Amino acid sequence: MSTDHQQYSTENQADAIRQYAECRNIEIVRTYADEGRSGLRIEGRDALTQLIEDVKSGRADFTAILVYDVSRWGRFQDADESAYYEYTCKRAGVAVHYCAEQFENDGSPVSTIVKGVKRAMAGEYSRELSAKVFAGQCRLIGLGYRQGGPPGYGLRRMLVDQSGTEKGELAIGEHKSIQTDRVILVLGPPEEVETVRWMYRAFVEEARPESEIASMLNARGITTDLGRPWTRGTVHQVLINEKYVGTNVWNRVSFKLKKKRVRNSPDMWIRVEGAFESLVDRPVFDAAQAIIRERSRRVSNEEMLAGLKSLYERHGYLSGLIIDETGDLPSSSAYRGRFGSLLRAYQLVGFTPDRDYRYIEINRALRAMHPDVVAATVAEIERVGGRVTRDQGTDLLTVNGEFTASLVIARCRETASGSLRWHVRFDTGLGPDITVAVRMDRPNREPLDYYLLPRIDMTEPRLRLAEYNGVSLDAYRFDTLAPLYGMAARVKLLEVA
Repeated sequence: MSTDHQQYSTENQADAIRQYAECRNIEIVRTYADEGRSGLRIEGRDALTQLIEDVKSGRADFTAILVYDVSRWGRFQDADESAYYEYTCKRAGVAVHYCAEQFENDGSPVSTIVKGVKRAMAGEYSRELSAKVFAGQCRLIGLGYRQGGPPGYGLRRMLVDQSGTEKGELAIGEHKSIQTDRVILVLGPPEEVETVRWMYRAFVEEARPESEIASMLNARGITTDLGRPWTRGTVHQVLINEKYVGTNVWNRVSFKLKKKRVRNSPDMWIRVEGAFESLVDRPVFDAAQAIIRERSRRVSNEEMLAGLKSLYERHGYLSGLIIDETGDLPSSSAYRGRFGSLLRAYQLVGFTPDRDYRYIEINRALRAMHPDVVAATVAEIERVGGRVTRDQGTDLLTVNGEFTASLVIARCRETASGSLRWHVRFDTGLGPDITVAVRMDRPNREPLDYYLLPRIDMTEPRLRLAEYNGVSLDAYRFDTLAPLYGMAARVKLLEVA
């Protein structure tokens, strides 16, 4: 199932399948369920993949497969793919029954025709739903609502109800819980707002480059919205993002119907000016963009490629982050605009990536983040009255002399089908009583949620997490570390009494 709603909840499907089995004296021996999974592709549907593998390998200890209806087998965009998986089962001697359909899947001409129509209708339903969802998102963008993503330095996400009344700011990792609520961007703390305006003034009026601005911010002890030091790349992102002039921009990248992710041309972007309060005056912002464009225009194609090739020879690989962090080169967006795409620029200098090297920078950033996460956890435990000692060599935390805890940061990985995965490695050498797994969001910029995993229930050295993992694992999932702090808190007996 891809949603919990109406007749396609797993409970309702299971009830219908059970009734079908009882009427035909069929014994159910095993259940395969893909909860919260899209049926557009088989990738990411681990249960269906396992089912097909069990059938093909001969490990299946059953002679029939009961499915709620044709659409639950899959809403594949190619109807032949659904037929192929069913034929694979039939060839192995395992029949497929559709429990809620009005026909018997007996191989007759009528059932074959009806199944073909149903498969095509299932695929068409997904296409129509995709178009409706896209239209709805475009409408919300036009009304000034935010459609996901971190707010950025100097801005905050504000939750509003259906009438536009503000309900409160959303912290990092928090999401709306009511469907009719919406999220808008508002100005952040005054000191952050002033810092952003100073960055623009320093760049436009004082002609300071991004690297110098980053150094000055770090010297003042000012960190980014994620609590990290400023770099040339992070300053550059502030200087080019239209949200700082109140413009809502969406649809830069498309990933419809689980197909290949594509970067859309600017004419396909949904852009709404004045969607929320401007942080920077439009003339200042336009001046910054003109400087960036002119800076790139003065460099010829040959000079840009020569610099990129030199960078490639120094590092052995290329990425947008590496380009943005190099002060004597135009930005990655300039390369993308000049040559059509970064991949085209890479090819022109002899670099053809056979894999995504961004994970190197991501891992480096996560390693740098780990000490800060541990320090923040220690500070919060002490704030609620707990005592904690931190091993400086291993970062193992001993809380109140009662239990030990280890914090690990799990990088978010995206599969070819668009599914998200996290790999958690337990420190078996330290053997902590609780492993706090911090799951990062899709861009690996901020924590998504937390898993408090007790050693007594974790028997393997590694754990592979998906977006939804069933109650056996998601019972340990929390939006914040409040449960950990609750275990560490101490209250005076007099107060309890």
